[in-house]
Amino acid sequence: MKIVLASDHAGFKLKEEIKKFLGERGIEFEDCGSYNEERTDYVDWGEKAINKIINGESQRGILICGTGLGMEIVANKFYGIRATPCYDLYTAKMARQHNDSNVLTLGGRITDKDLAKKIVEVWLETEFQGNRHKVRLDKIRKIEEKNFK
Repeated sequence: MKIVLASDHAGFKLKEEIKKFLGERGIEFEDCGSYNEERTDYVDWGEKAINKIINGESQRGILICGTGLGMEIVANKFYGIRATPCYDLYTAKMARQHNDSNVLTLGGRITDKDLAKKIVEVWLETEFQGNRHKVRLDKIRKIEEKNFK
C-alpha cells in the first residue's frame, strides 16, 4: 500500500512526524507538500494529494491541517473518497471498520504527535468489516453517481 501525504502550514510539523513514523515501518509514501511552515492554503495541497488517489498512484491518504476539518471537506469533494477526521483511537477504528475510510485527516494544532501516530497505526491496520456497512457505502456511491455527473 502506498500512502499520499499532504498538509498546509498548520499541519506541516505533524506531517513530518507521520513521515518518520511511516518510514520506520517500511510503509511507502509520497509527500505532496507543503514543504515548510510558510502560510499556505490547505485546499491546494489536499487537491494535489487526492488526485494521486483518484489516478491510482496511491491507495490511501493522510491529510493534515490545523483541525483536520478543512482537509476533510476538500477531500470529500472527490468521487470515491471517504475522508474521515479522527481524533482518537476509536474514531480511527470505526472510520476503517464501518466507513472503509481511504483518507485520514488530522489536526496539527489539536493532535499530539504520539496520539497521531497511534491513530495512524490503528487506521492503517484496521480492516473494513463489509456486510451491513457495505450496503451503506453502496448507497453513498449511488448518491455520488447522481451528484458527481
